Amino acid sequence: MPNNSIFRRKSISNVLKQSEGSHGESGLNKILGVRDLTSFGIAAIIGAGIFSTIGRASFDGGPAVTLLFLFVSIACVFTALCYAQFASMVPVSGSAYTYGYVSFGEIFAWVIGWALILEYAVSNMVVAISWSEYFVSMLRGFGIIFPDFLTFDYGTAHRAFLLSQTETLVGGDIAAAQAYANAPLIGGIHFLIDLPAGLITMLVTALVYVGIKESRNASNFLVALKLVVILLVICVGAFYVKPENWTPFAPNGSKGVLKGVALVFFAFIGFDSISTMAEECKNPQRDLPRAMIYCLVICAVLYVMITLVLTGMVNYTELKVDDPLAYVFQKVNLDFVAGVISVSAVVAITSALLVYQMGQPRIWMSMSRDGLLWKRFSNIHPKFKTPSFSTIVTGFLVAIPSMFLDMGFVADLTSVGTFFAFIVVCGGVLYLDYKGLSKDAKFKIPYLNGQYLVGGLLIISLIYVISQNIFIAQISEKPLLTVFWLVWAILAVLAYQHKFSILPVLGILTNLYLMTELGIMNWTIFLVWLAIGLAIYFSYGYKHSKLAN
Repeated sequence: MPNNSIFRRKSISNVLKQSEGSHGESGLNKILGVRDLTSFGIAAIIGAGIFSTIGRASFDGGPAVTLLFLFVSIACVFTALCYAQFASMVPVSGSAYTYGYVSFGEIFAWVIGWALILEYAVSNMVVAISWSEYFVSMLRGFGIIFPDFLTFDYGTAHRAFLLSQTETLVGGDIAAAQAYANAPLIGGIHFLIDLPAGLITMLVTALVYVGIKESRNASNFLVALKLVVILLVICVGAFYVKPENWTPFAPNGSKGVLKGVALVFFAFIGFDSISTMAEECKNPQRDLPRAMIYCLVICAVLYVMITLVLTGMVNYTELKVDDPLAYVFQKVNLDFVAGVISVSAVVAITSALLVYQMGQPRIWMSMSRDGLLWKRFSNIHPKFKTPSFSTIVTGFLVAIPSMFLDMGFVADLTSVGTFFAFIVVCGGVLYLDYKGLSKDAKFKIPYLNGQYLVGGLLIISLIYVISQNIFIAQISEKPLLTVFWLVWAILAVLAYQHKFSILPVLGILTNLYLMTELGIMNWTIFLVWLAIGLAIYFSYGYKHSKLAN
């Protein structure tokens, strides 16, 4: 590939040389084992998703959202297997960014890296906002009242206040409307800010700045506590389940269930963040694949169980709150359990914040090493052995927006870029298999010949949707489905020609279908973010890329 091409690729041999010399070159400490990595994965996945956004998804889809959790977890398993194979082949800190660089070239790597920056930043904003909700709830349990105008963002409070003029509010909307009404006026504008969300982000950033060993020890403790709380919710809550709350199972139909795609998918984001820590692993080629699979299976089981308990304890219409676990126990007069959950959640959600704040600076660092970002982003602190400048930038990038943005808004933003990264990773595995470059991988996806299966499933699916007279209606409602069917057709042809393994193909198709369920706002903001990124790449990265020299 010519050095002046935007599709210039890194070779795996060069990446491996970089990995072998990374300890001395980068100064990162290699101290993480499979247990630590699994713990980090659980910390990232079980965060705001289970303590917060799971309530909003249940409000939209009812008890049937359990099926959505199953569907998304299966999609994530396909993707996790692809990540695991890449991690065993390319054990460096860049995650999907580096995988894209090896398989499809620099421009794809840049887009993925830029998308991951958005994913990790926005994910942590959601986690920080969720932490704030539980922190304020915990203080209230101890009789300490935090001023309402310092715990809500303006958008959430203003919308709730306007809604209160015409409708009867439920759940967290009541407090939000009251916060807006009681907020002090500055220049005639109601002043509201989610102060705890910003403060916890800066505190966690300080911990990440200090070192990987300290972060690991804190994460392991917080994850153990988190799992105890979740098992407590499942075991105690099971005694208060009322089967009638599961009827109707899908009150808003499949459309209501799929409305929660972004929120449910957000709940699973995190297994990929483990791969950003490859250069701090003792044996990344062995431990990274294991940890990804372990943490995803554990979390999928817990999500399904806790969703059934939540929707069984109270009617799904009551779950539009940011602290659903504590809320359902308050509804059944178990205030003590609700208090334990609130206290524990404050501590436990911090672990998710910790992992994302660790992952994002390492993406900046990898891009900087390749010359695509300014050199300062790859600076390693001489004492703490962490990417110091990148960590500080990450802290401000997350803390400031988290004090002003609405959780529902930012949760939706995580998904488009993440789906895109996942699709490229799955496609990258197919490319490397086709080129014969994955034959020496220490972990390989089980091969299931998709030569006839991919096309056969396509024909069966098309026959079904056409026979149900929903094909044209679905395309009209969601034009992106045209892309989905077209990609499936192309993959069917390629699978027939090259005998592709069906598992990476299923990873591409499930992620692509989930992308079609996202709203126009998700796509608009992602495209704006992408335009900014491409402007930076062509004005700086393209010229300073190390592959160009």
